[in-house]
Amino acid sequence: MFSPLVENLIAQLSRLPGIGSRTAQRLAFHLLRVSEEEALALADSIREVKARIGFCRECGNLTEEELCGICTDTRRDRSLVCVVEQPADVLSMERTHEYRGVYHVLGGALSPLDGVEPQHLRIDELLARVQRNGVEEVVLATNPNMTGEATAGYIADRLRGRTRVTRLASGLPVGGDLEYADEVTLGRALAGRRDM
Repeated sequence: MFSPLVENLIAQLSRLPGIGSRTAQRLAFHLLRVSEEEALALADSIREVKARIGFCRECGNLTEEELCGICTDTRRDRSLVCVVEQPADVLSMERTHEYRGVYHVLGGALSPLDGVEPQHLRIDELLARVQRNGVEEVVLATNPNMTGEATAGYIADRLRGRTRVTRLASGLPVGGDLEYADEVTLGRALAGRRDM
């Protein structure tokens, strides 16, 4: 129906999360309507992000440097580590302005059906970090869905006897994602966390 080049652009855009074929079509036609400079600026920013952004050596958050801004912030409480699934979850937690510790990004959640086992996540790095840095509390802030709960349970078992382990309190909908939670709900959940 369209040129193969336009069809390919639509197909690539529809692979983005939350973008269906109709939205991908609208985005493709928008890109075709804007100036060449504007379209290429988008392409250049994607290329630059892919080339320059990596993962923090300490926590796994996104960064341009070896260590992210949170890990280098001397005002953060290093005895308190919040474990999240993805870098987007760090941003969600930071928007609450309730948390002053550091983070540990797992890179996903346990899902044996999808082939995600403990060795595929940054769990061993978390255990080493707790041992090495004298962490007093680990806050498990994985998503409140089946895979997030399974991941939290597995980590809690591995950390039992090494440090205090807490879980975010209720207030987050079961089956939801931290990325989409509002600041008030997430702030209340953080303030009311409990031992696991």
